[in-house]
Amino acid sequence: MLGQRLRLARKKAGLSMQQLADRLSPSVSVQAISKYEAGTMMPRSAVLMGLGKALGVSLDFLMGGQVESLTRIEFRKHSHTSAKDRAFVESIATEQLEGYLTIEDILEIAPPPDPFAGLRCDQVASFEAVEARAQALREHWHLGYAPIPSMAGLLESKGIKVIEADLPERCDGLACSVKRTGSRPDTEAIIISGQTNIERKRFSLAHELAHRVIRGTGNPSIKVEKAMHRFAGAFLVPAESLRDEIGAIRRGIPYCELIRLKRFYGISAAGMLIRLRDAGVLSRGTVDYAFRTYARSWRTNEPEPITNDEGLGAFEKPLRFERLVWCAVGDELIAPVRAAQLLKRPLNEVEREIRGGK
Repeated sequence: MLGQRLRLARKKAGLSMQQLADRLSPSVSVQAISKYEAGTMMPRSAVLMGLGKALGVSLDFLMGGQVESLTRIEFRKHSHTSAKDRAFVESIATEQLEGYLTIEDILEIAPPPDPFAGLRCDQVASFEAVEARAQALREHWHLGYAPIPSMAGLLESKGIKVIEADLPERCDGLACSVKRTGSRPDTEAIIISGQTNIERKRFSLAHELAHRVIRGTGNPSIKVEKAMHRFAGAFLVPAESLRDEIGAIRRGIPYCELIRLKRFYGISAAGMLIRLRDAGVLSRGTVDYAFRTYARSWRTNEPEPITNDEGLGAFEKPLRFERLVWCAVGDELIAPVRAAQLLKRPLNEVEREIRGGK
């Protein structure tokens, strides 16, 4: 366990074994670091603390006993995302999940049932099959056709761990299965960037959800990421709901109506145009013309973005982990200092939250 964590933290920091040895205090040899990572030798406590300090990670991360490994990892990333970026995101995910699963154990929370109940599939052969899979999941979760107030809240209610963190600029998120130590059952997790706008955050959550449901495509003409995009659009904006909202077939959509729709469903303006095309409401030619003209910049610059305190933006934040920590504090199962460590907040701030006042 320590060896895997140490190697991941070193990659996150972008250091070679020699570079880590050079900055470590107390000093150890490159050969010793190699043995630590191989699991053939354990560092003494002073060296362990020095490793955590040199690598910028907690001892909980290095010595945690909850997460054995992250499996079926799927990144929502830009084309220039580096190996260092990926290691950085994996290390954040592992560290945050250690705290999350620890607090669940303290509160003796039973593992949730499988949220997908047989809906997972190894491949889909068409975009119609992707749409059907998204609709089947909505039906299984009893969502109807209404807009989803909070994607983060929905996923958390289904037992999926959602973590928002400061991720590298070139990575919007990660989805994975979490293999736990001992006989503990595996769980699912999604990590998203806190730096993106509400529209992209919601789409990233739906996109990563798609990776938990669909593993691949059986059609070489359909790329996996395009299938995930289609699932995300269909899950956030059901075709039947959209047609009921604005009509089955339209020749065009005024800007003001498009903005209303994007705020109603919580999806980007560009994503809404694509969804209108995929649902058959707008023709491909109409949407292609939009992206050549007035919507040309919308893929990079969101028009009239939803802010964090309005509409769906006010709800789009994972809250379950923090609620569990406060519950453990209230039941005197953990001390304020441990709560501060888990929440990564100053102790005086946590104590003020406990007693109230300024």
